[in-house]
Amino acid sequence: MNTELVVLDMAGTTVADDGLVVRAFTAAVAAAGVSEEDSRYPGMLDYVVETMGQSKITVFRALLDGDEDLARRANSEFENAYAKLVADGRCEPIPGAEDVIRGLRADGVKVALSTGFAPATQRSILDALGWADLADLALAPGDGVRGRPFPDLVLAAALRLGVTDVRRIAVAGDTPSDVLSGLRSGASVVAGVLTGSGSRAELAEAGATHVLDSIRDLPSLLA
Repeated sequence: MNTELVVLDMAGTTVADDGLVVRAFTAAVAAAGVSEEDSRYPGMLDYVVETMGQSKITVFRALLDGDEDLARRANSEFENAYAKLVADGRCEPIPGAEDVIRGLRADGVKVALSTGFAPATQRSILDALGWADLADLALAPGDGVRGRPFPDLVLAAALRLGVTDVRRIAVAGDTPSDVLSGLRSGASVVAGVLTGSGSRAELAEAGATHVLDSIRDLPSLLA
């Protein structure tokens, strides 16, 4: 089947992470009373790495034992810290990502950028990169749209962009959560990429239909 929609993750897939998530996380848990010297910090950091790609508010709820006030405080600080890092010029695209997106759209394929960050954080990244109008759609978890590993981001993109068949969707991301989200959506191509946090073994174990060195390899796969 011809591909109608490609749903691409951002941090680690189309946007270089370069440790920004970990730095923002450190500031976030500090706001919740957990310093880097705290005995809980290493385990929390491990969990953040394991859950890369998932909705950040969900991650903070798990880390802070369901304390909603603390989770929201940590999430707000995460957004602020990440946005500041982006504003300081710490945000760069994965080499070739912009060309891939433009090329797909030129070939008549719709492209959606998805993330586990809050909408405001996603917007700050897009603005910093000059990507506000690069893709057909940008989606983040929010009201009525759950984050990964649920399929909502992919399915919401399919609905909003008028996809005729979920089998005409391709998904690409750098984490097992990205892969699981794509598989649950019914996409025919669910590619893991090795420019982010996931290893080849982790992505394959999650069920990726393909594992690519970079998003630059996606067009040839779809062709």
